[in-house]
Amino acid sequence: MNLSALITDFLEYLELERNASQLTIKNYDHYLKRFLQFSNDIDPKDIDLNLVRKYRLYLARFQDPKTKRSLKRVTQNYFMIALRAFLRYLARQDIQTLSPEKVELGEAEPRPLKILDDASLKQLLDAPNTSRKDGIRDRAILETLFSTGLRVSELASLNRDTINLNRREFGVVGKGGKERIVFLSDSAVEFLEKYLMARKDTLKPLFIRYQGKIDAQNSGEAMRLTSRSIERIVEKYVKALGLPVKATPHTLRHSFATDLLINGADIRSVQEMLGHSNIQTTQIYTHVTNAHLKDVHKAFHSGNNR
Repeated sequence: MNLSALITDFLEYLELERNASQLTIKNYDHYLKRFLQFSNDIDPKDIDLNLVRKYRLYLARFQDPKTKRSLKRVTQNYFMIALRAFLRYLARQDIQTLSPEKVELGEAEPRPLKILDDASLKQLLDAPNTSRKDGIRDRAILETLFSTGLRVSELASLNRDTINLNRREFGVVGKGGKERIVFLSDSAVEFLEKYLMARKDTLKPLFIRYQGKIDAQNSGEAMRLTSRSIERIVEKYVKALGLPVKATPHTLRHSFATDLLINGADIRSVQEMLGHSNIQTTQIYTHVTNAHLKDVHKAFHSGNNR
């Protein structure tokens, strides 16, 4: 079989066997199509180290025809990660090809984490006008993001019946079908209660739009806020406040993690609450908390008071 057919099989495998999200499948499809264009749909056995080296060189020199922008090193690695995953799939199918372990990734500079300081975070949470129903909703969104560390896609998929305000916790299914429990702060519960009390509908989605025509079909699924809609809501308040950090819903996830670590939470617990499969993913936050530890050392170590 040629590469194009095998890539289709691989994407179906991701969907059916690995329970990958549609976004993940879309990304892998994009990355592997680039390799397919480069390799001209060759036989898998013809993939060798020399071809991979030329492909990496191609990615390093690639420029978008419209924007003339080059691929960042981290983006180049995404293409190589997709290729390595595809080769691993071929190996499982006993298809002769290059060993995935031989595909190395380039060293990428770590992306700086966007974290809101306490003052900016408070400004953002207080920004919505809670005398309006959409303002109450927006405040509930912001508080829930910061309280739980949810990914924006996870927040968008929440339904009203999944939230237990009495127990202040609920289950969520994250990347790769990984289940975890997240917890609600007092402030998050307060504004979720206000938001739900202001709702006069019986629609299933937790967070709904207020603009446009009401569509109650399919339990109101058409009324659900999308991930992009939630991103625009956060962006609106960030711009209005003129915050120094271009915060997004993911910034609130970062702020959630660093807030826990700075206040003494152990990294394994934070890993579990974020839904990370690998502890190394969670350890990116230690770079931020190290700065806090330096301040603690300066303030409390007796050697600094001499």
